[in-house]
Amino acid sequence: MEPERLFARLYLDEDVHVRVARIVRGHGFSARTTRGQDMLGATDEEQLAFAADHNFVVVTHNREDFENLARRYFQEGRTHAGIICAIRRPPRECARQLFTLLNERTAAEFENQLLYM
Repeated sequence: MEPERLFARLYLDEDVHVRVARIVRGHGFSARTTRGQDMLGATDEEQLAFAADHNFVVVTHNREDFENLARRYFQEGRTHAGIICAIRRPPRECARQLFTLLNERTAAEFENQLLYM
C-alpha cells in the first residue's frame, strides 16, 4: 500500500505548456506531462482515467470537457485525485498559482475536487 502523501502529484495534459512542469519540479513538487507518460493524443477521458489510476491531479486548460468528466465520475461513483482547470497564462504565472494550491491543500484534500485557477 502506498503511504499517504502530503503534496499532490500533478499531471499536466497536453494543452498545458511543458515549462510549467519544469518550473513546478524545480521547486520540489511532482509534475508529469502527457508527453512524459506517453499519453499524447489520448482522449480527455483516457487522460483522467490514467491520472486517477496513478493518483495524479490533472491540470488542464480544457475546462468544459473536464467539468463534464468530473460530473460523470461523480454520478458513477468513480474517484479521481482532483482536477485543476487553469486559464491560459504564461508558464511562470501558471506555476505560481499551482504553488499556491499545492501549499494550501494536502493531496487528500484534492481528491474528487474540481478547482479553478
